[in-house]
Amino acid sequence: MRLHIVGEIWFWRGPAPYHFVTVPPAESEMIHDVAAVVTYGWGMIPASVTIGGSSVTTALWPKDGGYIVPIKKALQDREGIGVDDVVEITLDIDA
Repeated sequence: MRLHIVGEIWFWRGPAPYHFVTVPPAESEMIHDVAAVVTYGWGMIPASVTIGGSSVTTALWPKDGGYIVPIKKALQDREGIGVDDVVEITLDIDA
């Protein structure tokens, strides 16, 4: 499954700080439809995330009935992006 989304990078301050982009509702529903087949537990969905010319592997996190995409520091550094930037993301989920 390949999805293209656009979203703003936001900051979550917790025990370890993370940056995320929220997956829009329509795309979250598509992911939910295949979640049982691809999850490795706790609702986490393994995915490849591409922004610009950079790709990383990660896992989408379930949140509030949808999903959020963690934006790794290495990806931020390579693409020169950060909090409040709006980014185009390609998500590849092996369903």
